[in-house]
Order: sequence, then structure tokens, then C-alpha cells
Amino acid sequence: MDTASRADGFDGSTARTPLVFRGGTVLTMDDRSTVHRQADVLIVGERIEAVGPSLAVPEGTTEIDARGGIVMPGMIDTHRHMWQTAMRGYGADWTLTQYFVWYYLEHGRHFRPEDVYAGNLLSAIEALDAGVTTTVDWSHGLQTVQHADAAVDALEEVPGRFVLAYGNIQAAPWEWSAAPEFRDFVERRFRGGDMLGFQMAFDVTGDPAFPERAAFEVARELGAPVTTHAGVWGATNDDGIRLMHEHGFMDPGTVYVHAATLGADSYHRIAATGGSVSVSTESEQSCGQGYPPTWALRAHGIPVSLSMDTSVWWSGDLFSAMRATLGADRAREHLEAHAGGDTVTHVHLRAEQVVRWATRGGAKALGLDDRVGSLEAGKKADVVLIRNDHSPVMFPLINPYGHIAFQAQRADVHTVVVDGRVVKHDHRLVGIDLARARRTAEATVEHLRGRLGPEAWEHGMNPDVPETKILDNPYTYTGYRSATTHGG
Repeated sequence: MDTASRADGFDGSTARTPLVFRGGTVLTMDDRSTVHRQADVLIVGERIEAVGPSLAVPEGTTEIDARGGIVMPGMIDTHRHMWQTAMRGYGADWTLTQYFVWYYLEHGRHFRPEDVYAGNLLSAIEALDAGVTTTVDWSHGLQTVQHADAAVDALEEVPGRFVLAYGNIQAAPWEWSAAPEFRDFVERRFRGGDMLGFQMAFDVTGDPAFPERAAFEVARELGAPVTTHAGVWGATNDDGIRLMHEHGFMDPGTVYVHAATLGADSYHRIAATGGSVSVSTESEQSCGQGYPPTWALRAHGIPVSLSMDTSVWWSGDLFSAMRATLGADRAREHLEAHAGGDTVTHVHLRAEQVVRWATRGGAKALGLDDRVGSLEAGKKADVVLIRNDHSPVMFPLINPYGHIAFQAQRADVHTVVVDGRVVKHDHRLVGIDLARARRTAEATVEHLRGRLGPEAWEHGMNPDVPETKILDNPYTYTGYRSATTHGG
């Protein structure tokens, strides 16, 4: 066992004794946005028993001192390509086009099942460490069912809540979704438990023939929500939304990722059908999907959740997502006002709203709002304590929403509870073998570097754009070209 895998009083076992957080500032994120100052959160078994001041607790309850800290619901990431995490930071200077070149056209096929496992394992651990208790694994590297099994194996080893969004960027969704081995995989690995959910992940190219229909029909037959990259400049656009809507495949459970280059008509369609948008602000504002769209989503009343996209580029925590989202939304508001000779006196997007998007927004997007996303009696105990007695940034604690959105960071995550089980305490992960995760990630890096060769590996951090019309269509499984970018 790695020496960093234990914390005093907790050994990583699945046993759940009653637990109470004492005396913290509690952000419930309930419908009334209730904030308790110096209150307790009592956990019995897998659920929250009570929230309030000076709670009576059962005999034998373990107490965690939350004074000077913030107790909040576990955060929820609705779109993370976990399989890429072993390449952390490799694409720091990539554009979206270079990402497509590396993963879609040139080297993504080199990932073995054990490499998907390595990325998922490291990413799952990283999420818990940052207080992200539920993560959607937007797993579009599943070239075979063996890759898919490896992805789930890793997720099941880590005591977090995960959703596998099954995808394969190397094959057409209407083909892989129809394969008998895919159906067999779903039947074998998903049995309706609380800790592992299922989605289907694929994009809609805008081809008027709408070949994606077959994949949507499979998803509907399986009862699986669809998550799709929509409104991504040069890849997906309004045509895809229109086709989905005209053929009746825009459902309330559909999650549209990015949605950054859509027109008003598409936003109206999303709003009217009850879908939600997963915004990855760090990604959108840096690599080129389009300007982060929260300003448009707010105008159309579309529900929002937050996501980190991939650690091959960005950070793996939602503190960064909240901060970047506030900055991008407010920057646009100020620039529009200045362009008209005006100024903004009161910002519209508030710190409380992005904290809600990072918690309750994710729960609603995933259909889990009756279970997680807020601290209320009866809900599953996914709880995070933000407290760091060694940091001068943790006091004074005046505006807790502002503190979470602008001051806190992953190092301030003191305790994390998932499903009533302590998985991090006193800033240390519990029951996690970090040394083993490091070895698996290093083996993947060694494999990829060896497969590409040292020169190509170094060059891959700034790949050239091949003559393959990548700007028109990054999807290798179809020859469709859209006239909306560079001409068909």
C-alpha cells in the first residue's frame, strides 16, 4: 500500500460508521440556496441523515472538525476524456485541430486496453482528490470491447461515482453500436447500481442522410442517454442539432457538450426539448471550439453543468472550471458594454451560480438530482469539506460562494465522502495505491513513446496539420464535408 493512501482514523474499508461534520459553513445547494453558518452534517450509512446546528448523533459517531471550513456537495464533472490522462499536459500548446490530428488521425489507435485502464485509473483518483465525486468518462477511445472492459475495470477500482459514456472516434457510431459485442458488454457490466452509470457518446456530423439515426435508436432501446459534442467549430454545427430535432432524438436527458458555435435556432431547440449543456470553459477559450457559451445559455434558459474535458490539456478540477467560467462570461459582458459606449455596473453571472453548476447542475444533467448534488436529508452522502489550516487563503471566510469560486483549490480539499465512505481525509487519499497508479501511467507513456519513436513523440507536442481536410471533418469514419467551414 502506498504510504500516501491512509489517513488517521480511516483505512479505506467499505465499512460505514456514522459520521458527522461539526461546525462548518454548510452550502446545501438546495432549492432555497440555504447556507448554514456553524452547522453540522450527519451521515448514517450511505445517506445524509440531517443538516443543522448542534445535531444529536448516534453513539460511536466519528466526528470531523469542520470549523473554519466549508462543507458542500461533491462536485460533478459531466464530460472528461479520462482515458487520455496518462498523457497529462502533453498537449498544453495544442489547438483543437492539433488534438484532432494526434488522436483522431494519427496516434489514437496506438492506445491498448491497458492504456485506457491507466488513464482512467489516474483520472478517477485525481477526480476524488479534487472533490469531484461524480465524473462522466467521455470514453471515445474504446476501439474494442476489450478497451471498454479495461475502462470499467479502472472505474470500479476507485471508490467514486462514475458514468461511462461509451464512444469510439475510430469507427462510425451506427456501426459500433450495432455490434453484438457492444450489446453483450452493456449487459455484462451495467446492472443499475448507484456507483456506475451508462451513456452513449457520439457526435452528429450534419450529413443530411443522418446516418447517426441507427445509434440513437440503439440508445433509446437501451434506455441510455446520449452525450454529444455539439457546436464545435469545424466539427459539429447547427445542422446536427436540426437533424436530431427533426428526427425526434433530442431528449431531456441529452447532454450537449460545448455548444459554443450554435445559432439561436439550435439553442431554442435544446431549451424546448429539455436538454442541458456541459461547458468546458478552459478548453473552449483556449483551443478553439468557440467562445464559452454561458452567456447564450443563460439567455435561453438552458441548464448548465461544468466539465474539464481532458488533462492532456487542462487541469482536472472544477475549481478551475468555476473560475474560468466566471471570467469568460463576465469578460464578454464587459466587452459588449464597452463596444456600445456603456459599462457594466452589476454582473449577471454570480459566484453562487457557478458553484451550483458544479454540483446540482451536474446532478440534474445526469438524472441524479434525487440522489446527489445537494446536502439534504435522505440524499446520498457525497460530501466535501474545504478546509486548510495551513493556508492563509482560508480566512477570513466571508462569502462562501466567492471563496469556493475564486479562492479555493484542490489543495484545500480536506475530506471527501462518497456514498457515505471516506475516500480522502486530512488532505490525504484513503485506500488509494498511488504508487501503482503511477506505474501504470508510466508504462503507457513508455509504450506510446516507444511506438512513435523519440523524434515523433517530441514533435507530437506541436503536430503539423496533414493534407486531410481536417478543418472540414475530423471524423475518419465518414467522408462527409460541411460547407459551413472551408467548403465541401
